[in-house]
Amino acid sequence: MPRPEVLERIKTAENEADDIVAEAEADREERIAEARREAEEIRQQAEEEAREYEEERLDDARSDIEEERAEILERGERARKELVEDAQDNADEAVEYAIEQFEEAVHAQT
Repeated sequence: MPRPEVLERIKTAENEADDIVAEAEADREERIAEARREAEEIRQQAEEEAREYEEERLDDARSDIEEERAEILERGERARKELVEDAQDNADEAVEYAIEQFEEAVHAQT
C-alpha cells in the first residue's frame, strides 16, 4: 500500500477515534445531566414527603392537645361543681349554726 494511502487511512482512523471519543463525552455529559435531574426530582419528592409527614404529625399533636384540653376542662368543671355544692352545703350548715347560736343567745337573755 502506498504511503499516502496509509497516511490517509491513519488520518481517517484518528478522525473516527476522535468522533467516537467526542460522542462518548457527549453521552457522558448527557448521562450526568440526567442523573442530576433525577437526583433533584428525588430531593424535591423527599422534601414534599417530609413536609407532608411534618404536617400530619402536627395535626396529630394538635388533635391530642385538644383532646387533653377538653379532658382538663371537663375535670375542672366537675371540680368546680363539687366545690359549689360543698359551699352550698357549708352555707346551709353555717346558717343553721348561726340561727342556733342566735336562739341560744336569745334564750340566755330571757
